[in-house]
Amino acid sequence: MSQKQFKKIDFVQNNEEQYQIEFKISEIGEGINLIVQRLNENGEYEMIQAPIRRLNDRVFVVWDHPFDGRLIFEA
Repeated sequence: MSQKQFKKIDFVQNNEEQYQIEFKISEIGEGINLIVQRLNENGEYEMIQAPIRRLNDRVFVVWDHPFDGRLIFEA
């Protein structure tokens, strides 16, 4: 499994007043079997069930607020 780290500042607010982070399908694959983990205040990763959206050659992770975390995917 491969992973991509991301930071709060990587999120952008969308038209629905939610925050999303964008990945290219060429970087992470089709978006099947993605695991989203949020870094908690103890410095540990916890799995969350974040909505995943696809549009053309992009995959978006959506949440109600930005957070530090990582995306785990099959390479």
